Amino acid sequence: MANATDSRRTPWLRTGGGRTVAVFGGGVAGLSAAHELVERGYQVTVYEPSFLGGKARSMPVPGTAGGGRLDLPGEHGFRFFPGCYQNIPELMSRIPFPGNPNGVADNLIRVEGTVAGFRGKPPIFVPVELGAIDQLTPQRLQNSIIGGLSFIPELPPTELAFFGKQMMMWFTSCEERRFGQWEHMTWEQALRADGKSPAYRDYLVSALTRITVAAKPHMSSARTIGTIGEALVLAGTGLIPEYSGGIDRILNRPTNEAWIDPWVEYLRARGVRFVMGQGASHIEMRGGLISAVRTSGSAGSNTVTADWYLCAAPVERTVPLLNNAVLDADPSLAGMRHLIVDWMVGIQYYLRTPTELPEGHVAALGTPWALTALRQAPMWVGDFASRYGDGSVRECLSVDISDWDTPGILYGKTAKQCTKTEIAAETWAQLKEWLNTGTGWLRDEDVHSWHLDPGITWNDGAIDNATPLLVNTVGSYAHRPHSHCAVPNLFFGGDHVRNHIDLATMEGANESGRTAANAIMDAAGDPGPRAPVFPLVRLPIFEAAKAVDADRYRARLPHLLDLV
Repeated sequence: MANATDSRRTPWLRTGGGRTVAVFGGGVAGLSAAHELVERGYQVTVYEPSFLGGKARSMPVPGTAGGGRLDLPGEHGFRFFPGCYQNIPELMSRIPFPGNPNGVADNLIRVEGTVAGFRGKPPIFVPVELGAIDQLTPQRLQNSIIGGLSFIPELPPTELAFFGKQMMMWFTSCEERRFGQWEHMTWEQALRADGKSPAYRDYLVSALTRITVAAKPHMSSARTIGTIGEALVLAGTGLIPEYSGGIDRILNRPTNEAWIDPWVEYLRARGVRFVMGQGASHIEMRGGLISAVRTSGSAGSNTVTADWYLCAAPVERTVPLLNNAVLDADPSLAGMRHLIVDWMVGIQYYLRTPTELPEGHVAALGTPWALTALRQAPMWVGDFASRYGDGSVRECLSVDISDWDTPGILYGKTAKQCTKTEIAAETWAQLKEWLNTGTGWLRDEDVHSWHLDPGITWNDGAIDNATPLLVNTVGSYAHRPHSHCAVPNLFFGGDHVRNHIDLATMEGANESGRTAANAIMDAAGDPGPRAPVFPLVRLPIFEAAKAVDADRYRARLPHLLDLV
């Protein structure tokens, strides 16, 4: 029996149609869809107004090279690949890289620790690998969570235990409760921050949320934060299957060298066509279908026709394309107008002397600008000074600024109120205040130069960010699109599209590219194999408790742990 969508399609679409696909957006989502489709024989053209790789790319800092070296490497923000990622590593294993049996995936290296910094206190090195937990039980996992956070200063033990209990409530909540209750409360409400100690509110409620992806605890969906928290905890147990490599991995080179450039080269060799300097500007509809898409940009304008159209642009660039004709065909797409984006942008400091910071990620917990960092040079292949810059730079400390709306400690201004130079000075001052007590790791005289993501610009004194990211606010899941919609030849990709990890991440973007490719194959009547999609791992030890909670939720009763 034909479904309602089939009945709206033209006879040509119902019998399979053609195999040309126009992809608008060359970030991770668009490249992922192109990868899956070209490997299955589709003719794919990617239209990208700016840079391939999107926010995942790295970039040379112009004018910084000397003596035959490469320019210093800059980036939107440092990349990391948690062990809960499965889709991205699987894709990387299919991208050839010279000398690597497993392709680009062999460029991922494990990080075994992180540095936690506190204002006015000596920083602490914290191992991130829990190791496989034999005979895992909910109680043992709860104890592991509590023990793993026991380093936080001035945190009352009773409140740490309460945090562990709330996490177990999440782990044992059924899917109906997660979407029906947790999705509609903030992380702050889920952790019952009112009346708790400053340490509980500053570190467990705020800092752990803000360093994730610019998430604010009073706005972010508790379901989203719980989802990524659970995924990271399980990654640390070593129980994630085939494509995991521990709780945390990074690339052993700048992102473009290690991943994006080999990826684009592979796609070109397979037949993907790239049109740079053009992005979608208007969708033309006829008879309930897309008839053409107009493009514009630095390379001029064009009218694009194809069998299938995939909008893989970020949500803030997708929403203006949803004209009345598109919304008449699928009114649910108007929900994207309610999605919120925020800022999380990187700055790199190039140092003349290697810092003594331990290798791995740095979380400056409680910094006004929610700073996280990564010491890159010692974890990259080759000698940094011999490969990049003028020969005097020996270290690259890459820093992510996740809060642009809280006043800093140096100027008393938010990042959005600062000049470029003030942002660099304020960020460095906060890092020193949080990391230098008893260490002296960061020294002013070592700073050779710095580089702020070029997506941040100033026009007549007004600051702008060309590369914001989705923030999963309370109730926002209902506004996010699927990869397919009621327009039979229109599809969506991007980390704003519904995905398992449910966060603005490379993993979510890659999954959306896979599901979009599968949806296109479904619409084309393609009998070939679909792209695999890997859901987040769920441990069977919690299934019995979830079944009990499902009965209680349907009876409109609270979770059992909510009664404790």
